[in-house]
Amino acid sequence: MWLRVFHRAEDSVAIFLLAAMAVLPVGEVLGRQFNHTIPGAQEYLQHLTLWIAFLGAWLAARSDRHLKIAALDTVTSPNIQRVLQALTGLTAATVCLFLCGASIQLVVSEAPAISAEAVKLWPAFVVNWLEPYGLFDPGNLKRVGGWLPAWAAEIVMPLGFLAMGVRFVIRAGKGWLPRIIAGLAFPLCILLPWWFSGVAGYLVWPGVLILILAALAGAPIFTLLGGVALLLFWGADEPVAAIPAETYRIVTNPYFPAIPIFTLTGFILSESDADQRLVRLFRAWFGWFSGGTAVAATIMCAFFTTFTGASGVTILAVGGVLFPVLLARGFSERFSLGLVTATGSLGLLLPPSLVVILYAVLAEVPVTDMFLAGIVPGTLLVLAICGYCMVCGMHGKVKREPFEAKEAWQSLWAAKWEVLIPLLALFVIFGGFCTIVEAGAIMALYTLVVEMAVYRNLPFRRLFGMLRECGTLVGGVLIILGVAMGLTNYLIDHEVPQLAVEWASENIGNPYVFLLLLNVALILVGCMMDIYSALVVIVPIILPMAEAFGIHPAHLGVIFLANLELGYLTPPIGMNLFLSSFRFERPLPQVYRASVPFLLILLAVVLLITFVPWLTLGPMRLFK
Repeated sequence: MWLRVFHRAEDSVAIFLLAAMAVLPVGEVLGRQFNHTIPGAQEYLQHLTLWIAFLGAWLAARSDRHLKIAALDTVTSPNIQRVLQALTGLTAATVCLFLCGASIQLVVSEAPAISAEAVKLWPAFVVNWLEPYGLFDPGNLKRVGGWLPAWAAEIVMPLGFLAMGVRFVIRAGKGWLPRIIAGLAFPLCILLPWWFSGVAGYLVWPGVLILILAALAGAPIFTLLGGVALLLFWGADEPVAAIPAETYRIVTNPYFPAIPIFTLTGFILSESDADQRLVRLFRAWFGWFSGGTAVAATIMCAFFTTFTGASGVTILAVGGVLFPVLLARGFSERFSLGLVTATGSLGLLLPPSLVVILYAVLAEVPVTDMFLAGIVPGTLLVLAICGYCMVCGMHGKVKREPFEAKEAWQSLWAAKWEVLIPLLALFVIFGGFCTIVEAGAIMALYTLVVEMAVYRNLPFRRLFGMLRECGTLVGGVLIILGVAMGLTNYLIDHEVPQLAVEWASENIGNPYVFLLLLNVALILVGCMMDIYSALVVIVPIILPMAEAFGIHPAHLGVIFLANLELGYLTPPIGMNLFLSSFRFERPLPQVYRASVPFLLILLAVVLLITFVPWLTLGPMRLFK
């Protein structure tokens, strides 16, 4: 009973935080109209993002929803599965507990100074450990909104890592033995730094190998990235508190609240009956010509991916609706399977895509410039798939629906409020009425009102469950971004980007050769990493290289995201392939064969985008 009460309390806090993130920016927009704004609203919003990141990650650990490279349920042998569960639980818990300790050091550095009389009573080794972090410096105290101490806001970081560590121990497997093995993380975190402090540099690469094996066995991605960062800092005898410090810095970036807010919009659409109205709309307007139903499915998937920022949500939520519709209209199972798999990531370049916002933050490019840069390339990718759908619709037993003006008008009228969502986003953003974050909040509240009050197909009783699920997904994504920034910080401090630039300058003289090699490398990155961690880790490395060859950062961003889309679809380990196999219960080889034609088409368009920069930079310069 107490556990249920605790879970409900967790859920309630997460729901409150997410709701506050959606309401606060709208309050700011309205307040400006009456010359009365909320003091410190931006700082509150940034730290709400920090809290939803860690509380959402906390919830993801509770329900085993963290993003992974591999899942343990693919292992057929129960005995092997139990062993792997215990080992992945031990690895994940150890990383979380070490990060908890590093976060405590960060929080202590922000805490108020302790009096000299009190310090005299402390053991010398405690004072020596804490003094470098500014604990005894009264001028080091920072405040949020002018009153809340920064350490009070940051305390969610050690609490979050500790809670995840405990839950990884609990979820290490059935029975006491796996949990005892995973529970060894607690003494390891105390003994390892003491036992091996003199030989830490020799343990880095064996530790990295163990982390990779654990990730392949089912440990969360964030534990791999965070663990590698911990090992590198430890091996270089540098403060591991740099990892949570970078996590705090990136998560509290002024643009980052857009990620949970836009994700909320996507969740509201996927939880309502919006998909059915949009299917009807696109079929009525496009179903009369060759391959029209498939064209409608393509546009709809791009629409959903634009708002969710993740192909997984599109395939799992919308693909289940579209797949039987395509089969019913006479498209082959192979074509239908390939289409819903490939179109799961089509909308990543179109505004207001979350990953475009994230790239803009990392590359320090204006978000509006990135939105303009992605419009033509994103549209070309969608049109290429639509063209292939039309060609395929000329063959076989594909049925066409006669165009009926009455049905076309009625379907448009039925979905009018949802059709206005992207138009509203573009209007308020490019019209200069509000910031990106405020535009996202307006869209989220608009979508919520439309689905709950106008269409009434999102019952109030489902609202809280939807908010909890959204918070869980957001936490799983943001925790990856946070720990990945720690790894990125190490790479930058050790001049890895500069070394990469020197190598490229010495070995690659032609910018076109560089772009070709970059495409290949990014496709491989898209196969092996999720898009968020790839952005945070890889962008700081390749950005100086691209600038050395005169490639505009906005053009690089479009190339980067377009190639990651291809990576999702590239056999044998593209993420879309696994999701599609899981969602439609088809063997992976069948999904591979179905996806190849779409992969080749998208590859041709990506090469066109890469070598014709005007497609990216032209619209951006036109509207400046």
